[in-house]
Amino acid sequence: MKRFLLSKLKEWKTSSDGKPLLLLGARQVGKTWLMQEFGRQEYQNVVYLNFDTVKTFHDIFENDIKPEYIIKRLELELQVKISQENTLIIFDEIQECQRAKDFLKYFNESPVKYNIIAAGSFLGVSQGKFPVGQVDRLTLYPLSFAEFLSGLGREDLLELIEKKDFSMIRGVSNIFVDLL
Repeated sequence: MKRFLLSKLKEWKTSSDGKPLLLLGARQVGKTWLMQEFGRQEYQNVVYLNFDTVKTFHDIFENDIKPEYIIKRLELELQVKISQENTLIIFDEIQECQRAKDFLKYFNESPVKYNIIAAGSFLGVSQGKFPVGQVDRLTLYPLSFAEFLSGLGREDLLELIEKKDFSMIRGVSNIFVDLL
């Protein structure tokens, strides 16, 4: 599968501001897959926390949400070494843990930066407070027809659309209809 938003995640990684990234989208559009695929392609290590399926992750944020404390706690709890350059930290279903959302504000204000992506559905993230201006935001939509064509390896058809070659598109409309 190919998601075009992957290139935006790569841009975020190289940006100099170091803000955490909030990936928004409806349920079941591929946010988890996209974050994990990005981590697999761009980092040596991925630390993945799902606040919906593992309720004990909430405990990590219970007492102290200073970045140094949380990073050390994650290392101890998950038995991993988290490096600033080579580790992606994923907070999935972040809407389930308000303290983790609060942590993103403190993290952004800290001089020590790590790569953190948080994800949640539109409905879940809209509930409760979220640190405005403290995170970068991207929205993932359901798979587009262009992404579908690219995933099938049909760049030839995608090229027709991009060039707006309506004469050729009409000529092979049966192919497009079948794929739709």
